[in-house]
Amino acid sequence: MTSIKPFWMALFLIALAGAALCAAPPDRMSVQVKTGQVRSQPSFLGKITATLAYGDRIAVIDARDAWIHIRVPDSATAGWMHATALTEKKIVLSAGDADVDPAATTDDLALAGKGFNRQIEGEFKAKNRNINFRWIDKMETFVVTQEEMVRFISAGTLSPRGGLQ
Repeated sequence: MTSIKPFWMALFLIALAGAALCAAPPDRMSVQVKTGQVRSQPSFLGKITATLAYGDRIAVIDARDAWIHIRVPDSATAGWMHATALTEKKIVLSAGDADVDPAATTDDLALAGKGFNRQIEGEFKAKNRNINFRWIDKMETFVVTQEEMVRFISAGTLSPRGGLQ
């Protein structure tokens, strides 16, 4: 029986070390959206301090919930990016690959956050041809600036929660 105890202890320590490695964020990640916004704080309401392009590599400093604290290599730029804009995969763009599509656009991320994707939207429109989508299409063209959003939240004495943080 005494020989079993060291075995279980060793197995426990290996499992514990494996769990610690899995929980740690990777050292480097790639931007997987067309344009990734670096923010001053881990919130969609944080001031945008930089914009990165698809495939740009960043160094990971830390992670907090769905936000990654990043530093742009060869730059003093540091800030926060939402985890959905990043991937652990190294994205390699070859010369002449100007038509390489990003893994997801910001519109794709917005649709996915609502449980939608372009295929599901297309199927819905095909099944509901009698619905007029003109106003929905028009709403999608509206642009709300960061400053307008902050003023709206402040004027309404709203408290950002969920995905905003």
